[in-house]
Amino acid sequence: MLQKRLTINLCLYSSMAKGKRSGGAKGTKITLKMAKNALRVTADGKLRLDLSNVGIATFPKCLLKLRNVEELDLSRNILKTIPEFIGQLTGLRWLDLHSNQIEQLPESIGLLGSLVHLNLCNNNLDSAGLSPQIGNLRNLQVLNLGMNRLNALPPTLAALTNLTELGLFDNLLTQVPECIHVLPNLTKLNTKRNPVAYTQQDGKDSDSLKMTGSLHLLREGDLCNPCQERCRKKKMLDRSQRKINFSGLISPNSVARGIQENWRQKTTTSPPSFHREHDRPAGDTNTLSFINNLNT
Repeated sequence: MLQKRLTINLCLYSSMAKGKRSGGAKGTKITLKMAKNALRVTADGKLRLDLSNVGIATFPKCLLKLRNVEELDLSRNILKTIPEFIGQLTGLRWLDLHSNQIEQLPESIGLLGSLVHLNLCNNNLDSAGLSPQIGNLRNLQVLNLGMNRLNALPPTLAALTNLTELGLFDNLLTQVPECIHVLPNLTKLNTKRNPVAYTQQDGKDSDSLKMTGSLHLLREGDLCNPCQERCRKKKMLDRSQRKINFSGLISPNSVARGIQENWRQKTTTSPPSFHREHDRPAGDTNTLSFINNLNT
């Protein structure tokens, strides 16, 4: 497997070098042979094609001859457009297109009815480029639209009733889209670093920002180098803050143990009448108040 992977990498980078010599505009051209050499079977038995980070500028049409592929990774390339024929890859369940230069999704994206995971993070998508047909992906469970230029979402997203995770971080949203509120199974939502203003209970507008969720739909290893560096710095900052906030708590439960011991002594030295139910005032369910009354 390692030898096959090395072979495909050599072929891909050789193709990239040829593209640069001829002007570099076309990027890496993927042939059917290259694609077949890059295939592998995942631990759970899915057929996965990994063509990430190899300088692809044009969506490979040869993939139409690999209809049995269930997972396709074209992340960290230089794709600007997704062709209409992607709708023919109906067997796809997992599609990763993050960190490209995609400006628009084709209407045929809605034909990928088997998709459960779609990653479009870190592209150039605006609201006009996010096709409403994305609402036809009724089996979709994870959708990452973070790090784009979205200021609104198509109302058709309300039809994604199986969606459990949604990433909208680092966009241009000024309000939480209404379609999100009706998603019945949504459990994780990330709208961080959006200019989302919210209305306070008194009805007055606030300049505060509404930040919801802390979802990271990307594995750290899949991030580009600048994003990995940002995550590393954030982790270091979080560790330093935890040290500052909790440096004085050497034994956080010691006070609680002391109070518990005092309470135990009071209850064991209480007079026998404490255990007689009829001595408690009617309707009094406050045990500590009852103990204090007995000890006075």
